[in-house]
Amino acid sequence: MPEVTIHEAKTQLSELVKRVQRGEEIIVTSGRARKPVIKLVAVEEQPKKRPFGLFPGELGPGFFEPLPEDELRLWNGEGE
Repeated sequence: MPEVTIHEAKTQLSELVKRVQRGEEIIVTSGRARKPVIKLVAVEEQPKKRPFGLFPGELGPGFFEPLPEDELRLWNGEGE
């Protein structure tokens, strides 16, 4: 795994980002002892599609079925 100093990382950030996007992992070191402090890795792409609704998968199988006639009449204000 390649190592760069913080100074090198600051001056070559664009190039390091391109390398990481190609799959490389890069260690950034600090101080004269070149102590590893961070690792640059690519972020995993998040799924863009999200299930419909607040609680996906919690609707029963009959949720989208038409209402029974007697309940539909109540919703339309046609007596109780």
